[in-house]
Amino acid sequence: MAALRKGFTASALGRLPLLKVAPAAVRASSWWANVEMGPPDPILGVTEAFKRDTNPKKINLGVGAYRDDNGKPFVLSSVRKAEAILDGKKQDKEYLPIGGLAEFTKASAELALGQDSEVIKSGRYITVQCISGTGSLRVGGVFMSRFHQASHDVFLPKPSWGNHTPIFRDSGLQLKAYRYYDPSTCGFDFSGALDDISKIPEKSIILFHACAHNPTGVDPKPEQWKEIAAVVKKKSLFPFFDMAYQGFASGDTNRDAWAVRYFLEQGHNIALCQSYAKNMGLYGERIGAFTMVCADAEEAKRVESQLKILIRPMYSNPPLTGARLAATIMNTPDLRKEWLVELKGMADRIIGMRSQLVNDLKKEGSTHNWQHITDQIGMFCFTGLKPEQVERLMKEFSVYMTKDGRISIAGLSSGNVGYLAHAIHQVSK
Repeated sequence: MAALRKGFTASALGRLPLLKVAPAAVRASSWWANVEMGPPDPILGVTEAFKRDTNPKKINLGVGAYRDDNGKPFVLSSVRKAEAILDGKKQDKEYLPIGGLAEFTKASAELALGQDSEVIKSGRYITVQCISGTGSLRVGGVFMSRFHQASHDVFLPKPSWGNHTPIFRDSGLQLKAYRYYDPSTCGFDFSGALDDISKIPEKSIILFHACAHNPTGVDPKPEQWKEIAAVVKKKSLFPFFDMAYQGFASGDTNRDAWAVRYFLEQGHNIALCQSYAKNMGLYGERIGAFTMVCADAEEAKRVESQLKILIRPMYSNPPLTGARLAATIMNTPDLRKEWLVELKGMADRIIGMRSQLVNDLKKEGSTHNWQHITDQIGMFCFTGLKPEQVERLMKEFSVYMTKDGRISIAGLSSGNVGYLAHAIHQVSK
């Protein structure tokens, strides 16, 4: 309009050159000009490459989510029945307390520690509901950063779940490592782990995977756990357990919690994170728990008060539906029994796929020793394949996995395990 007042006609305005603003100038004027493009997630990158592949025989072994033998997402019958029970109750959708659903947190503690645990009977623990395993770890990490005054060093097994590093780093802890996996045997480096743990400064925090170590599938044997527990006690280290796969590893919830319960029997007070993503298939419900075992009930009350103070500005209070589902399953005898049968069925399928893969590799004529595949346990397996072999598997056979040779056994089925064995043999012979 100002141009028209100065004598320009509307048609003349249309002939005026447009001013061009350089993209760099726009970016320089932005609030977020300093934000760099972050690196892609390595697992999501595998999935994206898999989606683009048009080979009908393609296999995605990158994602850590259970699939049935048809390669489809699996919803447990016990979960469906719990949903029906809850639907019939017509409950409200009010906020949960900051610490979560009481019947869920109590059942979670009993599942992990054992119903007859002295810790449970004495009340010297606090369990709060969190946002699955990741949220439980973050709540625990922030608590340790604020209140574990003796040391902010946390020692992770090498390797560990990739998300452990940013979770604890962003919680304000200092990351360290101890030897765990032996690439030469594709097994547990017991002597290396014991040697490193014996040299950790006193009062430090040490992280353990309770069972089904992610990403290697390598767990210590009970007698090895006993020696580790003794060294941890001698060095006055604080044990922090991540138990994301209770029952999913062996098919037995008690067996998979053995290390946690042994440490308690030996007088260790521990922190524990739980997830119901894998063992109940409640991935998207984001249901987990964080437990701190304390010296007595009075200390547990003080710890509880501070956990609530930490949680309040994080997410205020946890989600409702998944907690109700998990609590209904664990607290209803018939449903709990059915769940445990289904859980064993999932674990047995994973164990069976491991055996089938090894058998098929032998049928292909492979002379390598693949025993580590059946020795390892849980959803993941460190195959021992080298990066260049992984690259060939993707390019020549449309088999997708992370570059370190880790595969999700859940991605295998009776329909594709033979093809995978053939492909592995071709790149490893």
